[in-house]
Amino acid sequence: MTDKTTETMSPQERAAIKERAAELKAQGRSAKAADKAAANEAALLAKIAEMPQPDRSLAERVHAIVTACAPDLQPKLYYGQPGYARKGKVLCFFRSGQDDKERYSTFGFSMQADLDDTSGLWATSYALTEPTEAAWAELEKLISKATR
Repeated sequence: MTDKTTETMSPQERAAIKERAAELKAQGRSAKAADKAAANEAALLAKIAEMPQPDRSLAERVHAIVTACAPDLQPKLYYGQPGYARKGKVLCFFRSGQDDKERYSTFGFSMQADLDDTSGLWATSYALTEPTEAAWAELEKLISKATR
């Protein structure tokens, strides 16, 4: 690695890349699909449990919503944060604002999500601060749409 890399990447970005490399290495060691799925979910739940409040509460609520309305998605860590995958590819994810040293947490969708709109414009990431029940319901609709 050159010094250029350390100049262009923030400490959080370098840490996320290292976490992702460790995740991939750990996933490679998992022998069976069921063991891998259980290990992935356990790692995701452990990550949520170590988050400071209020991000922990937000991540717990996101996890409950995703697992309820899209039970076919498999929980797994994605760049050190909770993600939910279909056929090994992450479809949606939660990013802790405190871990990223940002002013709010986010919930986002990857290119795998079916959110396309005929207008040619649609959001792929949403800020989460103190969502109302209406906001949580809207998030549930988006997840359902993305996973159809």
